[in-house]
Amino acid sequence: MARLRTDWVLFITILAMTGMGLAMVYSASVPIAEIKRGLAPFSFAWKQLLFIVVSFMLLMILKRLDYRKMNSPIWAFSWLGFVIAALIVVYFIGSQHRWIRLGPFGLQPSEFAKPAMAVFLAYFVSRRGSTLNESRTLLQGGLAVAMLTLLVIVADFGTALVPLFTAAIIFWIAGLSRRYIAAGIVACIFLAIVSICSRGYRLGRVIAFVDPEYRIIETIDTGHRVRSFVQASTTVADQTYQGRQSMIAIGTGGVFGVGITRGKQSLLFLPEVHTDFIYAAVGEELGLWGASAVLFGFLIILWRGARLFLRAHDDFARYLALGCTLSIVIQAMINITVALKMVPTKGFPLPLFSYGGSSMVATMILLGMLLSVAEREA
Repeated sequence: MARLRTDWVLFITILAMTGMGLAMVYSASVPIAEIKRGLAPFSFAWKQLLFIVVSFMLLMILKRLDYRKMNSPIWAFSWLGFVIAALIVVYFIGSQHRWIRLGPFGLQPSEFAKPAMAVFLAYFVSRRGSTLNESRTLLQGGLAVAMLTLLVIVADFGTALVPLFTAAIIFWIAGLSRRYIAAGIVACIFLAIVSICSRGYRLGRVIAFVDPEYRIIETIDTGHRVRSFVQASTTVADQTYQGRQSMIAIGTGGVFGVGITRGKQSLLFLPEVHTDFIYAAVGEELGLWGASAVLFGFLIILWRGARLFLRAHDDFARYLALGCTLSIVIQAMINITVALKMVPTKGFPLPLFSYGGSSMVATMILLGMLLSVAEREA
């Protein structure tokens, strides 16, 4: 049996980012816990620590598990089926079609679509890569991806972007024909437009980004129907507020930041700063150096994942490493671009940093599988 070799660069990066994330959750959540929720100041930090401990145990289990055991229909389809079943259940009983409440905790099934998709894509492409452009193969793979994506969109449009982009990149790298790629892009654009326009609050976020004063829209829509549709489905009076406050926080931090626990946006100025906008808190309290360190951490994950893709011995390992890496990095880049007001506002956790158990567990599962490939690459 070959001696296992831990990728210490990746492993230490995970530990450093998780520790930094816990510190930022504590710093950003104290005012929310005390003022808004009436809880002890350490409440969110203690729960996040519990999430980290449980997640890290899963990471270590998967790290020691031979990834080749996942190269089977049982892993590929049972995990995918479980997530699809959970998404159907949460549609009927979940809060706002997103959460299943488990006492004081909540489970967000859409987060687990990412590791499920990574395993399925690795299995499918490694088995069917040579016939990827055949209609039967495309139908089978496309149906599974489409079903999971559509169910995730019902629960959370933003979260659906991660498995969708991951699948698109993997199919492209695996050699999918350009005409099928073009058809997929057109279908995704159409689906995105329908999904955004079907919910007023989603449409409102896009409008707030491109035309916040409705000047262009209402030259065409003189009856103000679009404005009425958006306002009827949202309780937020100013949909540009979060983006502006996020930019104020990052601008205030400057190069070196105002100091840990000294951020002003945590004082209820920026809603959900400990979850979706944790990067803004990093920028304010740790400045350019801290924000750059976060980016550097995700670049290391990207580097180690890409390295594994190029060096792994079999196709399943290559595409599993690629799927895990893309799922984490794509989510991180979307969250950071939202915080920097480069794209419309969307609630989206930053992996390893944002408060939340489902996101932490899903991310650690992905990293555990990535480390499993790394240990056996030689």
